[in-house]
Amino acid sequence: MRLNTITTLRRSFPGNVAPRLQRLPSLRLRVSAREVRPFFLLLALFFFTFPIPAARAEYVVLKSGQRLIVTGYQLVGDTYKLTLNGGSAELPASEVVAIEPEEVFRSEPRPAFADIPYGNFIAAAAKHHSVDADLIISVITAESKFNPKAISRKNARGLMQLLPQTATRLGVKNVFDPEENIEAGTKYLRELLDRYNNDLTLTLAAYNAGPQRVELYKSVPPFRETLSYVRRVQKTYTTRKASSPGLSSSGRTSAPGSS
Repeated sequence: MRLNTITTLRRSFPGNVAPRLQRLPSLRLRVSAREVRPFFLLLALFFFTFPIPAARAEYVVLKSGQRLIVTGYQLVGDTYKLTLNGGSAELPASEVVAIEPEEVFRSEPRPAFADIPYGNFIAAAAKHHSVDADLIISVITAESKFNPKAISRKNARGLMQLLPQTATRLGVKNVFDPEENIEAGTKYLRELLDRYNNDLTLTLAAYNAGPQRVELYKSVPPFRETLSYVRRVQKTYTTRKASSPGLSSSGRTSAPGSS
């Protein structure tokens, strides 16, 4: 069969081509299972030694302290376009504090007010004025239930229910701005704590009814609203301290009823 094939090729091609075809080796590919097995073993060893790196997520850290897990991001103008698992989102660049690779992220103990609205503003004001963050939270809970647009019948406004004259004295430009309101309300709490030698009961009574009435009665004014307010704030404050002992943001704020 091989001689007949070459003879046919000689007749079909010019003389200078046929000799080359004569010298072509006959190729036979026979691969046994015994020969293939070492190949796959070596291949498996390679991938085990040099694994293909998995796709890593990154953490977008926001001003609020929240971390978003993203698989990709792009800064377009003043907006971050984020790729999330199962979707996408856009955020103003001003809200992004940092972008951290997954491998450098370190989980930290959650602060006692991590799930509290405006927790970052509360923490900053607490540190700035040496007032326990739990006290600020307790006052906001009683005053507005964390509604930044709240307005009382007496025209007290915002999260910490500042009267217009008090807000003006404390330098507030926008009383409905959560950060400004918390900063000013905490400063006012600090003033009252200092005035009443860290007596929290008198401080809360003055915050609700005004220092003039506390001075007039030399004690908590006998108004139903004020008495109820002091009890509610103290209850919330005591409950928070019992659930997170030792996490006070300030050593200067006294326990309820102390003098």
